[in-house]
Formats: sequence, structure tokens, C-alpha cells
Amino acid sequence: MKPIILVINPGSTTTKIALYEGEKLLFDKNIIHSDDELSEYGDVMKQEKFRRDLIIGEINKSGITLNDISLVIGRGGLVKAIPSGVYEVNSAMKKDLEVGVNGVHASNLGGLIAASIAEEVGVKAYIADPVVVDEMSEIAHISGHPLFPRKSIFHALNQKAVSRSYAHKIGREYEDLNLIVAHLGGGVSVGAHKQGLVVDVNNALLGDGPFSCDRCGSIAAADAINLAFSGRYTHEELKKMITGAGGFLAHLGTNNVKDIEEIASSGDTEYKLIVDAFIYNIAKEIGAMSTVLEGKVDAIILTGGIAHNKYICEKISNHTNWIAEIDIHAGEDELYALAKNGLLVLEDKIIPKIYC
Repeated sequence: MKPIILVINPGSTTTKIALYEGEKLLFDKNIIHSDDELSEYGDVMKQEKFRRDLIIGEINKSGITLNDISLVIGRGGLVKAIPSGVYEVNSAMKKDLEVGVNGVHASNLGGLIAASIAEEVGVKAYIADPVVVDEMSEIAHISGHPLFPRKSIFHALNQKAVSRSYAHKIGREYEDLNLIVAHLGGGVSVGAHKQGLVVDVNNALLGDGPFSCDRCGSIAAADAINLAFSGRYTHEELKKMITGAGGFLAHLGTNNVKDIEEIASSGDTEYKLIVDAFIYNIAKEIGAMSTVLEGKVDAIILTGGIAHNKYICEKISNHTNWIAEIDIHAGEDELYALAKNGLLVLEDKIIPKIYC
């Protein structure tokens, strides 16, 4: 029997889990959390035990016992900026996840819950390619003011996974390719992958790049400052405008892209304008990343949940297919990517890095 790997991927309103035997999926579950359930806890970090108990309950239903598990791997949260790779969850990492050293997000719970379950079972816990993976070039970190350096916060796990999948499909090595990867989901990140390193990418969480389902993307700094000092909004309300209540939600009152695009297709001009603006902003970011790669682009990959939308992908392609061929990898491979990284650790094919 091959080793059993437990994968944990917490999101803002869901907790995705899976059990793999080697690379074979045995069981997966998308646990959906209602607003009423989560509102009881206030702070997302207080949800750890609630989500952990739900995960254990689902594992017990699967017919696999906790003692069958050889390794636990969770989605990496907002730890310190680190290079790509697999990291064992240690005390330093747990502390940084708990305090939110780089911000508070549901993904912070991935490493914490993984460590808690692993400790109970007597195995090790890991994270892989967290959202704060930083491979940006020195020049890419420079903004117009030294107090505001550009930060790398993006969908590192999925961007890396689909890049390697594409490389395998064409019989090349990821480290030999120049790719632009656009992850289209709750947030939008567009990364320039230069021979295995993401040398530039927009900060998909904190107000940079294209807007998305509920994130505002880039806005004029002076407008934000004026609003902050208007007395009309609290600090928390303003932060929510950036991440959580911006984007489609702010414009149209919903963040359901499928419903939005259907309404736009039915002839609603307001909805169509906002959808087309979403597409326009993503295409602009892809164009910007092509300059980072000096026009030497092997492919543009569209990935994430919104990449299932045919209209959006076609329109982005129309704007950008002159740069390079378009490869659509709809959805995300995060559960499999985590399991694969865990298996490579168990097989001693990669050495986990030390977080400090």
C-alpha cells in the first residue's frame, strides 16, 4: 500500500480536503461554510478548531482512519516572503501564521490545522508554494516610494502547478520556458515565469493589478487617501473595499461570475461593460508581463475557476494571442499539487526547506 497523504486547503468560505494514496485520489470533499457559521467566530484565526473538527469528521466518514495517514500538507498562508518549495511546519511558521506576519487570510489555517492533525497522528506537516512565494527580480520590487515596495502575493501553488503541467504536455522542462500565467479566481494574479522563476507578478490580495470578484485591484492612491480622511468610512470598511467588497461585488452587488456573465450575455449593458472591463484589465496585465519577458513568451496560460468561462477566455485571447499561443487550464490543481509535493518528500526526491 502506498502512503496516504492528507491535503488541506482552506478558503474564505470553504475548506477543501483530499486523501491521496500516492498520486491516486481516494477521497475529496469541499466543505462549505455559511456566513452564519463563520460569523460566530469573528476573526478567521478563531476558526481553527471548528474547521479541524469538520475535517476529522469527513475523514472518519471516508473509511480511512487518521492512523492510516503518512503525511499532512496544507495550503501555505501569509508567512514571510520565501522562495518556492516545500517547508515543514515548525514553531516559527506556526507563530507567523497565528499573528499574520504578512496578513490574515483563511489560508493561514492550512499550516496550522495540518500541524495539529499531524501531531495527533505522529507524522510531519508541511506547506508548499504558499501565496507569499517571492522570486521577483530586484527591480520588480521597486515602486515610486521606498515605503511602498512591491510585494509578491499571488496564486503561487496553482501557477507553478499548471506551468509544470503545460511543460510536461509539450515535452519541455518548466525551467526552460518563458510563460505568462493568469490565474482567474476570487483574486486575479498574472505572473511572468522566466525559466522556472516568477520574476514579476501583481499583488493579487492587497490592491494591485486587475480587479476580480471582490477585490478592487489597482486604484489611484490619492483617491484612496481622500476617502480615508473623509470621515465616511472606518478603517475596516476601507480595507474591505480593497479585498472583500470590491470588484464585481462593488459594481454589481454580486461576485458570482457565472451569473454576471449570463446577465451580460442576455443584453444587460451595465453588466456587459463591467465584464468587458474585467477582461480588458487582465489583458493589459498580460501585455505588461510580456514586456518583462522582452516579448520572448512561449505561451500564455489561463487558469483558475473563471477560466471555465468560454466568453471571458475568448475575449482575453483576442486581446493577447498575438503575443503567444493561449493554453487554457481551467480550474486549479492545488489539491493534487499539494499531494504531489508531499509524495516527493516521502520518496526523498525533494528535501523540505527550513522556515525561519
